[in-house]
Amino acid sequence: MKNTFINILLLALLAGGSFSCKDDLVYSDLVRDNRPAIPVTFPGTTTYGFNPFIVTSLAAGAPIQFTLSIPSTSGRTIKEITKVVGGATGINVATLNAATATTAFNSAPIAGSGTTAVFTTTLAAFKAKYPSVATAPVALPNYTEIQFLFLVTLDDGTQIVPEPVRVRIVA
Repeated sequence: MKNTFINILLLALLAGGSFSCKDDLVYSDLVRDNRPAIPVTFPGTTTYGFNPFIVTSLAAGAPIQFTLSIPSTSGRTIKEITKVVGGATGINVATLNAATATTAFNSAPIAGSGTTAVFTTTLAAFKAKYPSVATAPVALPNYTEIQFLFLVTLDDGTQIVPEPVRVRIVA
């Protein structure tokens, strides 16, 4: 009797499961990729499945330069890089949104040129703006990273926040 009851219960659960809701692949904002209609890429950077990065040497003191690019087929152009924030690798969109003229890295928008815009700075300028962020490479893994986040404005007024980019600083 007990086994019959368990079998009937399992059969009822199996039957109920076959009538469950169909997955329409529409999810809430919390469980979907947030991809802009026009992607911003960073030519000349490297990535291993995470944020794109460039490598610079602390000793060489070379400039830090990121080229932001949108597809030419998008029909849009980059008007400007409206806001830039920098910091350790923990910065995020909230940091960008909270940035003011005094806390943002750039004091004025950086003009775009067609489908590209170029952001250039130095480690010295970064250290002057964010003195509490470590820029000296650590023993292992023999580098440290800093990060930048951009607010890009297109010619039609659309604003895009691309993925963060990093600078890997080696000795």
